[in-house]
Amino acid sequence: MTTTPGLGFGVLVHLWRDRLSPVDAGLPRSAGRRAPGLRREELAQLAGLSVDYVLRLEQGRATSPSAQVVASIARALQLSRPERDQLYAAAGLLPPRDGLVSLHVPPSVQRLTARLGDFPIAVFAADWTLVWWNAVWTALHGDPNDVPVSERNLARAVFGTGPARAALRPSSSETGEEVSAAAVVADLREATARYPMDERLSALVADLRRDSVDFELLWATGHSARHVADRKTIRHPEIGDITLDCDVLLVPGADLRVVTYTAAEGSPDAGRLDLLRVIGGQMVAPAPG
Repeated sequence: MTTTPGLGFGVLVHLWRDRLSPVDAGLPRSAGRRAPGLRREELAQLAGLSVDYVLRLEQGRATSPSAQVVASIARALQLSRPERDQLYAAAGLLPPRDGLVSLHVPPSVQRLTARLGDFPIAVFAADWTLVWWNAVWTALHGDPNDVPVSERNLARAVFGTGPARAALRPSSSETGEEVSAAAVVADLREATARYPMDERLSALVADLRRDSVDFELLWATGHSARHVADRKTIRHPEIGDITLDCDVLLVPGADLRVVTYTAAEGSPDAGRLDLLRVIGGQMVAPAPG
């Protein structure tokens, strides 16, 4: 992937939208599809934006997209870091600085996770900010778009008192909730050592130390923990309890965590997972071609 100097924001978005395969973006194959890349409606869906706003951006009628919007579009288009930086510059914004927790998901990781669309899967940054998820994840855990961007963080969901905590569906863990909670705190402690200048990360830790006795206890004691293979039971409002194997996979060089849920073939929970896929497919039904 290469940059294309001198082009405006809307032209870049249109150019890179035409380049991205719908399959690589995790969308269903469609017979008789005429568009070579993503439709405008599909980009809007993947970026969590309205179709009208994407249209106005491409036509140059919306000229001041926020950093949040640019980041969402860059992830949806699976841009490389140089391309992402060019998109920020075209929007009149400074690209994210090095030395901070990165919310960028490399194209290779997005292609991999998109091809695993049969399973609930999400990508988290080093501070456990949720940066990418698929339709089956939404079907299992609820739509992250219903949670304010500042609250889309696993640590806030586990220890916080705001919308992230309220949106967390009831669940239980075979290894014990305290094990995974301690691992999240240990991850944040390591992240603060790697990114001492990241103000957003510092604010996250300060908020949780102030608001959560459990977080403060784990933080103050310096307890070290690692993520282990687990089986989690999530209480789903439509299909009832579903028990799935949960794994946390590290992405070398990108400081990302990929969380996956799977079920053994032929098990009752695999059947429930099939129902989740139906629900997820209804959520992301492509526009008619």
